[in-house]
Amino acid sequence: MANKYIPVLLRHSPVPKVQHFALLAGLDASVRGMLISAMPLTVYDALGSAESVSQVYFIAGLASLCLGLMVPWGTRYIPRRWMYTLGTLLYILGAALAVHGSAVTVPLALMANAGATATTFVCFNAYVLDYIDRSNLGKAQSMNMVFAAAPWAIGPLLGVWLREVWAPLPFLAAGGLALVLLTTFWVLRLGNGKQISRARRPATNPLAFLGRFFAQPRLIAGWMFAVIRSCGWWVYVVYLPIFCIEAGLGDKVGGIALSLSNALLFVTPLMLRVATRLSVRRSVQGAFALCAAAFIASALVASSLPWAAVGFMMAGSVMLVVLDVVGGLPFLMAVKPSERTEMAAIYSSFRDVSGILTPGAAWLVLLVAPLPGVFAVAGLAMVGCMGVAGKMHPRLGSSRPSHGRLLPEDR
Repeated sequence: MANKYIPVLLRHSPVPKVQHFALLAGLDASVRGMLISAMPLTVYDALGSAESVSQVYFIAGLASLCLGLMVPWGTRYIPRRWMYTLGTLLYILGAALAVHGSAVTVPLALMANAGATATTFVCFNAYVLDYIDRSNLGKAQSMNMVFAAAPWAIGPLLGVWLREVWAPLPFLAAGGLALVLLTTFWVLRLGNGKQISRARRPATNPLAFLGRFFAQPRLIAGWMFAVIRSCGWWVYVVYLPIFCIEAGLGDKVGGIALSLSNALLFVTPLMLRVATRLSVRRSVQGAFALCAAAFIASALVASSLPWAAVGFMMAGSVMLVVLDVVGGLPFLMAVKPSERTEMAAIYSSFRDVSGILTPGAAWLVLLVAPLPGVFAVAGLAMVGCMGVAGKMHPRLGSSRPSHGRLLPEDR
């Protein structure tokens, strides 16, 4: 009887809505947006060369990949809410290490931040797949980006400016924002997600679910799109600012370019509307084609027209934003309910794989070519994705035909 006097909000956890996940995405973007421009410059200052930066990012990517793949196994023993909490605490640890700014603590800070991103991303996607139905995944994706638009637009430029005022300042701000993210997560009371009954006993090996992934071509294609898209962002975020410094354009150009590109996130609902009208296949294929052309053009003019090279890279980033909107849908729409947590871990590994692939490839390219060669290699990888995207089902992401009528793309 006493329970009836307890407020409903305290007796029952509220059902999370699309806007709740968008709020978490926006706060996470606030943390990462502050770090994304300041961290490469800090690593470059601490280590002194683009090659050393590539080596450190390569090692950080390996560590993050291993951690991300272990998250589903870890959630069998640690509740998901505590796993997400651990991820946010890694953000705070990374910020504390980066404040010292030494050649030892800065690489450790980079690894902590990479681990934080991997952990929170796996848990976040598992929550989304638990509470958002398939028909609303596109809406959730676009709303997440709208909420993240301001942090991604302001954060990179603000991080560079704060770093100029006092080197530790952007990392102190990022640590404070991570505390806000953690507090908001607990206020929303997401718990441990929905419990899904399985037809067979869960695998004890944390890598056993990779077989299910490799048996589904749609998942492989969707994951590959995410990897190459992320590689494009890695090149844009890490190597474009270094190119600007080495070309004599200054250390602020990269942060300004990233902020301007991220401002496009405000129009992602419009991008989603146009993309779904064209079909997911055409949107993904066209975006990869245009982005590849921009990256390759940037590499060709970099030596003689560095400002034009920056302009081409910014043009390519427009298509990267389009891919952020629709590029993940082929994967997310193919996930089975009983494999949510495991496939969320697989999907989140695109960040870590791109974090290994990009600096690893750049490390090799820089042995034989100047920095713009990295832009060209990224463009060629996008050409490959364009070809794979052309083989996707033409109705992917579209409403099913009814009463014998055909969709526009089938006529």
